Amino acid sequence: MPINILMPALSPTMTEGNLAKWHKKPGDAVKSGEVIAEIETDKATMEVEAVDEGIIGKLLVDEGAEGVKVNAIIAILLEEGESAADIKIANANTSAAAPSAGNLSPSIPAAAPQSVLAPAAQPQIAPGSGSGGRIIASPLAKRIATQHGLDLAGIKGTGPQGRVVRADVEAAVARGPQAKPQAASAAQPAAAGLPAARFEKHTTMRQVIARRLTESKQTVPHFYLTVDVELDKLLALRKQINDRPNAAAKLSVNDFIIKACGVALREVPAANASWTPEGVYYYEQADISVAVAIDGGLITPIVRGAEQKGLVAISSEMKDLASRAKANKLKPEEFQGGTFSLSNLGMFGVRHFQAIINPPQGCILAVGAGEERPIVRGGKIEIATVMSCTLSVDHRVVDGAVGAEWMQAFKRLVESPLDLVLN
Repeated sequence: MPINILMPALSPTMTEGNLAKWHKKPGDAVKSGEVIAEIETDKATMEVEAVDEGIIGKLLVDEGAEGVKVNAIIAILLEEGESAADIKIANANTSAAAPSAGNLSPSIPAAAPQSVLAPAAQPQIAPGSGSGGRIIASPLAKRIATQHGLDLAGIKGTGPQGRVVRADVEAAVARGPQAKPQAASAAQPAAAGLPAARFEKHTTMRQVIARRLTESKQTVPHFYLTVDVELDKLLALRKQINDRPNAAAKLSVNDFIIKACGVALREVPAANASWTPEGVYYYEQADISVAVAIDGGLITPIVRGAEQKGLVAISSEMKDLASRAKANKLKPEEFQGGTFSLSNLGMFGVRHFQAIINPPQGCILAVGAGEERPIVRGGKIEIATVMSCTLSVDHRVVDGAVGAEWMQAFKRLVESPLDLVLN
């Protein structure tokens, strides 16, 4: 009997996605493991593979469709000997309650996924057209056009009903630059009395960030612990390591902080925990989610087992993760499932801030800039390089004393950096 192909859930937080591109059309043969479509999630554009073999009988979701619910039927696969007459449209128009054998499974992300810059939910208005006409374009085409400053109004679409598809935009890029479109809203304020402004629809990533962080602040009882950490010994050791002839890697302060977070979680395992309504998960290793800013939002690639890794290994891994995060080439398992988060804004000169917990994790550490400050030692004022760090804690899972114990361990490790090298 015909097999329903369902909208896959490509991340634990995914409830809907955009069908960016079909790689198959009705009548095409499909083999197991063959890429059949590209799905945009809140984090990435993923190529997805067919699990079963057969013939595409019908595509129920158009290429470029947005907000498709997880487990909604998006296509129907015919098995050997079946024809389009065997398709029951009534069943195809309902959502399945659970995945079936006809589900798609994620494969390695596309070679150049500009994924996290999700498209506008509605077709764009042709800038400068004066006619108010709507431009039909696939999400991928819109995103590529935006990145290259191309006006979709000047690109002829070759897709169904004149839809502008990726190939059309790539051809326009190859032909040469166009003038960047002028935002129609800049000349037309949304309401009387408001200044001119450029309007952009929310990306899928921005919508998910807004939803999750709002839920976090509304439902997670945050409390905050701040300590000032002296960095002079760490900076001196870092310089000594980096100045070695033929040094394998140039360590950053953040590499030491990642390692310190991992070792402190090993020393205070009660802080390496997550809350669920049924109980608390206490993790056996420290998987540190490190916030990385990318176009349109942020993503948190994970250094797994940070307490077990050397500083050079952490440095090399973090450079690779950050580079691929900014190119939108991370695999789902590389940014999902951390146990503790780290957000460092010190490089921007931010002295102190409080980060919002990323559920279900129990803690996130906010790291400020290292700066020279006067301190008192033995009744005398001295100058030291000091960094303020604030731990945001979910009080349901980590009590104040546990949070303070973790901060004490973290401060000791950063101020005695040789322990991080030997750990």
